[in-house]
Amino acid sequence: MKKTFTKLFSAGLLLGLTVIGFAANAQTTSLAGDAQTAAPVATTTTATAMPVVKKETKSADVDTKEVKKADDPADTSWKPQRRLWGYAFGDAYYDAHSPAVTSTFGKENNYYQTPTYRNAFQFRRIYLGYDYDITKKFKAEVLLATEPNENTIPTSSTSSVVNGDNLGDGRMSFYIKNFNLRTRDVWNGTDFVIGEMSTPGFALNESGTNAPTSLSEATWSYRSVERTITDFHKNNSYDVGAALQGTFDPKTKNFGYVAMVGDNTQATLTTVYNPNSGLSATNPNPNTGFFKIFYGDLWGKFFDKHLYLDLYADYAKTSSTLTAQATTTTLVGPQEHNMFKGFAAYTTKLFTVGVEAYTQKIENAALNTTTKAAEGATVNAISLWVRGAIVENKWSYFARFDSYNPDTKFVSGDKYSTVYTNYSSYDPTVKEQFYTFGLDYTPAKNIHFMPNVWFTRYTDQYATTNTSYTPDNHTLVYRLTFFFTFGK
Repeated sequence: MKKTFTKLFSAGLLLGLTVIGFAANAQTTSLAGDAQTAAPVATTTTATAMPVVKKETKSADVDTKEVKKADDPADTSWKPQRRLWGYAFGDAYYDAHSPAVTSTFGKENNYYQTPTYRNAFQFRRIYLGYDYDITKKFKAEVLLATEPNENTIPTSSTSSVVNGDNLGDGRMSFYIKNFNLRTRDVWNGTDFVIGEMSTPGFALNESGTNAPTSLSEATWSYRSVERTITDFHKNNSYDVGAALQGTFDPKTKNFGYVAMVGDNTQATLTTVYNPNSGLSATNPNPNTGFFKIFYGDLWGKFFDKHLYLDLYADYAKTSSTLTAQATTTTLVGPQEHNMFKGFAAYTTKLFTVGVEAYTQKIENAALNTTTKAAEGATVNAISLWVRGAIVENKWSYFARFDSYNPDTKFVSGDKYSTVYTNYSSYDPTVKEQFYTFGLDYTPAKNIHFMPNVWFTRYTDQYATTNTSYTPDNHTLVYRLTFFFTFGK
């Protein structure tokens, strides 16, 4: 294809020289500066003029090395990427059991407040992206997403369902998830990215750049079945900010890092602005961006890229206080949050096993109404999984177990009310255990059908004698998950 194009291109050059009489040097310079403008000219010429092109090029004293390179079919020079791509996944599901729709169990999962015995076809994610190389140095990335929840509860008595990415009439809507500019190799092995982008928490996996491709989501490789444990419990998967994404060994890309600062706009830590009080130093408008979150990540591939290790941390702090009438001081102090996470996976041709564990500290996380004080929380969680091949490129299997404790400091005899983290689904009172397993049938590349079982068990941390105690419950869903991707 490239050889044909270059022949036609050269024929077009000949025609321009013959009719207009421009010097060959000037014409060559013009075409090199605007290849897209010159391309239509080539389509109006024939191959019979090819021998004359070589003669005219020689007499005009054009750089013959450059012409040879353009005509060389083995030329491996950079070619700009213009890629429209997308993917989607969803399920045909049957909800065999869920807590009552009035229950607060399972706020973070897709089936929160879904009635028992409901069955439906559902998209859980649709992506539409476009990657554009502006030059060899600069690349732009655009990503639109819709990720609706299966929620059937109206937001008010007069509205229809508005949840996740549903519109006011319940229909799905795209939103801008990524929109950024990448500068490749600001120094050898390191890219600079600014805009809205994936964070290194688990999802920053972009091949062909200096970003890592071995973080937990890509290695688990079944996002279509369920999110990673840090994603499930609301670590930022994307943010608006700036980042350095680099490798310490650019030739082999076995070791690298990510350093990022963002607005923390996906999951702000607290509603620092009280609309019932006037603006002040202790009650600033949160939309003006006073506070930032810092992300750091170190990753490595060992033993001939069979062992993946990843260490991640983030930190954010506010400097505001909140008015809270139920506390002894009537004020809740500044909130801060930081996470430390480790991920390891061992991968072979036949199977891959992985473990991801994190601890997260949230200062002034919730109000203890017994002590009338805002208390900090320590979150601990671990995820174990395995996946492997049954028939290569046709049938695979996967299984996973997660354990999540939202507050290891929880006092079972006390009572808790207001949550100050502004993680809208955070609940310090309920521990969760998640299980999933299934098969993966791949009839063609990038097309998957995955029958699977999705199960979450909820355990109340209150003592059974506490009036706030709720008996244990669970969500059990049987699903046929479908996943396909194109253009990538």
